[in-house]
Amino acid sequence: MTPKKTNHEQDRLFEMRLSQQLNPHHPLLFLAELIEWGVLEEHIASVFDAKQGAPAKPVRLIVGILMLQHMSGLSDEQTLKVWVENPYWQMFCGYDFLQWKCPLDPSSLTNWRKRLGEDKMKVILGATVKCAINTQLVSKRDLQSAIADTTLMEKNIAHPTDARLYYKSLKSLIKVAQTHKIALRQTYKFMSKKQLRLSSSYAHARKMKQAKKAVRQLKTYLGRVLREVEKAAECNKDLEKLISPLLRTIRSIYSQRRDDKNKVYSVHEKDVECISKGKAHKKYEFGCKTSIIIAHKKGLVLTAEAVHGSPYDGHTLKGSIASAETVTGVPIKRIFVDKGYRGHGIHDKEVYISGSRKLTKHFKKLINRRQSIEPIIGHMKQDGKLGRNYLGQKIGDCINAVLCGIGNNIRLLLNHIAMQTA
Repeated sequence: MTPKKTNHEQDRLFEMRLSQQLNPHHPLLFLAELIEWGVLEEHIASVFDAKQGAPAKPVRLIVGILMLQHMSGLSDEQTLKVWVENPYWQMFCGYDFLQWKCPLDPSSLTNWRKRLGEDKMKVILGATVKCAINTQLVSKRDLQSAIADTTLMEKNIAHPTDARLYYKSLKSLIKVAQTHKIALRQTYKFMSKKQLRLSSSYAHARKMKQAKKAVRQLKTYLGRVLREVEKAAECNKDLEKLISPLLRTIRSIYSQRRDDKNKVYSVHEKDVECISKGKAHKKYEFGCKTSIIIAHKKGLVLTAEAVHGSPYDGHTLKGSIASAETVTGVPIKRIFVDKGYRGHGIHDKEVYISGSRKLTKHFKKLINRRQSIEPIIGHMKQDGKLGRNYLGQKIGDCINAVLCGIGNNIRLLLNHIAMQTA
């Protein structure tokens, strides 16, 4: 059913309202009054069936918790723990009386993120942009000039070595066999662990021949167990439908070679991409590319999109501009990018690339401000959750990118309100 609403209009005999005890000039309470919760509830309630199921949790509670979570960079469990301890967070989410326990389970946040999807998250991002306009952090005219850049959002996987991939694949197959009672001649459970340790030890000692021999032995163990599980699945059609996605992933890991394209780098996240960003301390990163557009002034995030397939930066610009204009409702006239966007193919906007010549001093000054997006991305990674994405699959990448933009805007709004009310 559609979400219920938190109703604290009636007084309580032995409890005082939080609004009578907390600091009314606190930036979080000021921001809570600016956000149009009713508009968000109308947009989000459309994803629920009004006749089936139990009533969902209040929209303001869920949206408020997601904002606070990505503002602070906390996990689901940590966020709910802090929510119970912090009365300002409770007041921000619409509770006027102190709550001694959280009204939802951490798993509810997972279900809500899946239900809302990327489109509804962008509606929330648009609400933060509207608050920025109402607080005069930016004006609508400021939104016509923007800065674009891409970064890599790393996935929550270990560094993908062949030995570790074979070992994790073998463990997954053994678990499937035990769950579905598939008889295996041998599991190689302890022998594979020994070969994994030997491969790491030999590689650390620069004894590469012995290390490769241990990796080949691990691959042999994996091949034997994989063939047995595949034969058992062929005899049982229901079992085959159930475990065929895992078998395809493990078969790809088993058969892929060093120079293959579109390799699998994780058993539980098959859509992870290997991207080289040219960093001295980290030659390769594993995740997906994220396109970010911010306002030219103040660093307000207008859109943040996960882009799969590792496209060229210039090819991501058109889609990112369209997304930013949808979120803000303001057309972008002028955008500043780095040299990686050469060959973007956009002719209906003014696109200024770093290092361009024959420009006036005014436009040179504007281009020099393009670098301001770098610390914004750094804060989204360190203070938010852009540095490591814990949400699964491609849809998790898209949702996490937008939520990181929301968290950045909330931090900017709170700092701006605190300066105004000081």
